[in-house]
Amino acid sequence: MAITTDLDARCIDTIRTLCIDAIQAASSGHPGTPLGIAPLTYTLWQRYLRFDPADPIWPNRDRYVLSSGHASALLWSMLHLTGVKAVDPDYEIPGDPAVSLDDLRRFRQLDSKAPGHPEYRWTSGVEATTGPLGTGVATSVGMAAASQWLGARYNRDGHTLFDFDVYAQAGDGCMMEGIASEAASFAAHQRLWNLCWIYDSNRVTIEGHTDITFTEDVAARFVAYGWNVTSVADANDLEQIARALHDFHAEHERPTLIVARSHIGYGTEVEDTAKAHGEPLGPEGVKAAKRFYGWPEDARFLVPEGVYEHFAEGIGARGRKLREAWEAAFEEYRAAYPELAEEIERMQRRELPRGWDADLPEFPADENGIASRSSSGEVLNAVAKNVPWLLGGAADVAPSTKTHLAFDGAGELQVDNRAGRNFHFGVRENASAAIANGLAVSKLRPFWSAFLIFSDFARGAIRLSALMEIPVIHIFTHDSIGVGEDGPTHQPVEQLASLRAIPGLLVFRRPGDANEVAQTWRYVMQLAREPAVLILSRQNLPTLDRSVMTSAAGVANGAYVLLDADDRKPDVILIATGSEVALAVAAREELAAEGIGARVVSMPCCELFDRQPQSYRDEVLPPSVKARVAIEQASTLGWHRYVGDGGAIVGMHTFGASAPLKMLIEKFGFTPDAVTQVARECVAAARSS
Repeated sequence: MAITTDLDARCIDTIRTLCIDAIQAASSGHPGTPLGIAPLTYTLWQRYLRFDPADPIWPNRDRYVLSSGHASALLWSMLHLTGVKAVDPDYEIPGDPAVSLDDLRRFRQLDSKAPGHPEYRWTSGVEATTGPLGTGVATSVGMAAASQWLGARYNRDGHTLFDFDVYAQAGDGCMMEGIASEAASFAAHQRLWNLCWIYDSNRVTIEGHTDITFTEDVAARFVAYGWNVTSVADANDLEQIARALHDFHAEHERPTLIVARSHIGYGTEVEDTAKAHGEPLGPEGVKAAKRFYGWPEDARFLVPEGVYEHFAEGIGARGRKLREAWEAAFEEYRAAYPELAEEIERMQRRELPRGWDADLPEFPADENGIASRSSSGEVLNAVAKNVPWLLGGAADVAPSTKTHLAFDGAGELQVDNRAGRNFHFGVRENASAAIANGLAVSKLRPFWSAFLIFSDFARGAIRLSALMEIPVIHIFTHDSIGVGEDGPTHQPVEQLASLRAIPGLLVFRRPGDANEVAQTWRYVMQLAREPAVLILSRQNLPTLDRSVMTSAAGVANGAYVLLDADDRKPDVILIATGSEVALAVAAREELAAEGIGARVVSMPCCELFDRQPQSYRDEVLPPSVKARVAIEQASTLGWHRYVGDGGAIVGMHTFGASAPLKMLIEKFGFTPDAVTQVARECVAAARSS
């Protein structure tokens, strides 16, 4: 059977058939969406996307995010056909393809660069990890905000370095998810006119036609948000697609939603739309689809003559010309603005400016102390003055989380101030975390904040920051039952254990005093490929006297000996975090009066402690000392590996209660007397064993 001679159609059908073959070879995947939306994706990449396949990380490239990540075969086909090159962890381009034909043949298989959903840092050309529906479009909002922030800070008359556009391709599932609504509302308020969401309205999900659950007018909803909305009645009509994309480029006040009507599967009808969405077509279905497209039925992973060349002459040539022009412009910019050029280069390499920590405060001993949220706010402002691309905000609680940047020039990010460094995310925790992820993949250094109890809303996006290995700083305050009268709905108990369970996420679980907070920031700011969580108190914590205790620099080891037993091997080890560190110090004094030697260990980050050599860990927690007590106003889950069979945990076994803090401390046993009693029992048990 002859393949169509129309080159556009031939390229589109090559995309489709590569997707069909990859999914059939894997016996797993979602063929419907790639088949239906391939013409739109082709038109965007071939005619509009400012992207150089030979250098997929040049700073002013347009970003493309496949939010409907289950359709990943579509992205892998595009990366292969356009010849996108792989980038190594050192940001070098060795020349290998990002996705080879063999990778497509091994779609969804171990070590293939074509996994089941797009994965940032695994396959070059993927701008963000997507999978949980709605999260990709929310992340794209952060990218669009980054483009406008970068332009506002660095562009100068005659020197436009940053003006990239951001495209996110989404489906019905994305539009149902609440995170997409949160992010769309934020994007409209900020008037992110460089943001384009392409909504593939095929009206099918795994359970069947969307009429069973999703009948709202999505276009009207986005008009109400304040978006520019345009439509493509037939996703196979390249000229309609081109007009819609032209409408986006002509819009300079609002983000744009393109509603594209596509048919899932191939042709105008499929017998089982749900199956076409969520399962391979099967051998006979593959043949039928290829017959429909005028493709040889028995051909597998066929790329006809002229297809590679057509992409090379389109996106390849256009992208190379744009990238080379940008590089030349950057050299002119460097000559005119060398300091700003150095900033850009450091930011792109995720390096810090010289002297970034010059103003890091040290806090004097103070029995009355300061809440760790407040000391964190002081440190954040001291650091942010010296790191111009450190920016962020709160999910409407900045006065409580103390994350407002208050120094001269910080400013508020709003329509009339794109260079503002204070973001007002609104009561949108999930979108806040996803937007921060989008800022981070754009090489900015973002933080965002909320109360710890509301980390539950953002858990999916926090998890993705760890999966992507991006240095987002998640800040949570109101860290324990210390919230008091707000009651159990606002008192986090299980959240710490939940966050610690995420691989690759450093959880600084309640630094013990202001100097531990400062050292936490010192460590976190130097991270290039790991996100971190800072968990901070609302109530004051005594600032410990470091002249008689060890330096807070021990935070970098995850745990350290704060105070040891006097001139003897300890009888018991008290391990604590946050407000309980001072409690452990008080219990140590009571035990010493009884002749029991106690060592106090502060453990602000168990993940860092677990990375230390065994010799260091044994030095802090000697295996010979079986009597150990962990103290933390949170779930006891996870502490057993540090206290062992001979130890005990003073923690939360229930939810909290609504009452003044002092009463809660008494009720749940977080007093020196209660801790001392538990320690006595552990020592007695160890001596009798």
